Amino acid sequence: MSTQNVSRTKAWLMAARPQTLPAAAAPVAVGIGLALADGVFAALPALAAFVGAALIQVGTNFANDYYDAKQGADTENREGFTRVTASGLIDAAEVKRAMYLTFAAAILVGTYLVSVGGVPILVVGLLSVASGIAYTGGPYPLGYHGLGDLFVFVFFGVVAVTGTYYVQAASVVADTFPVGIPPGTLPLLAVLASLPVAAISTNILVVNNVRDKEEDATTGKRTLAVRFGYGVARAEFVGLLVLAYAVPVALLVFDRFEFGLPVLLPLLTLPYAALVTKTMLTETKGTALNPALEQTGKLLAGFSLLFAVGLAI
Repeated sequence: MSTQNVSRTKAWLMAARPQTLPAAAAPVAVGIGLALADGVFAALPALAAFVGAALIQVGTNFANDYYDAKQGADTENREGFTRVTASGLIDAAEVKRAMYLTFAAAILVGTYLVSVGGVPILVVGLLSVASGIAYTGGPYPLGYHGLGDLFVFVFFGVVAVTGTYYVQAASVVADTFPVGIPPGTLPLLAVLASLPVAAISTNILVVNNVRDKEEDATTGKRTLAVRFGYGVARAEFVGLLVLAYAVPVALLVFDRFEFGLPVLLPLLTLPYAALVTKTMLTETKGTALNPALEQTGKLLAGFSLLFAVGLAI
């Protein structure tokens, strides 16, 4: 993309990457759906969970933009979306400052969630912010050592869904600022419900890593796609989709969860998932995988919304 005539506002939007916000909204939607099913829905904690998750997502985007440029991972051969630091659209110091300010805002929102969820949320919140920076920054960048997939699966999937459920349940059944995890605030069902979000969120990164495999190999970014090749990355993508669609089926089949047919609503997105998978299995260039990246984000949003509705019903 040409960087000529790019306005200041557009440059900051490019850095924030609002198209990635489904990764922040999806786990909150599922956490709300499950809370409604269990009778522990609480609007204010749910809203705060979304705002906090969105701020951590944007802060991580700023961190990636800044640290990838500093470590030379964004070259002129990049096939992905334009990075503002590497392209010179915004000074590196400004992007770094925006990163810290965004994470500070997330911590500010988190103070309310800590008052509701206590020590568990304090620990999880600080780890989430630290991991957002450590993904591409610090002495051992997670994304540069093949740990990015695990980071996304855990923090943008499991932690985000269970955390959203937890703060709602804690606000209903627990005292202010619990030290431990109060009974009934973190059921096994919340962990199971988090797995589809974790899987599809990770697949957004898998698409990104397949697209950038050749460039990453030359810049020392040892993603799983670089370490093990296209075949393993594509198998990971398919395996994660299988996991995502298996969970609603399991919730219906096993009587202990007491869900009916509406929990299968996410299966309506299977044709769209097949379309994205076909691209992933046959393409390596940005011209095809950039649209697939956005489509995977849309798949995450659609699946999660339908899953939330199915859980709530």
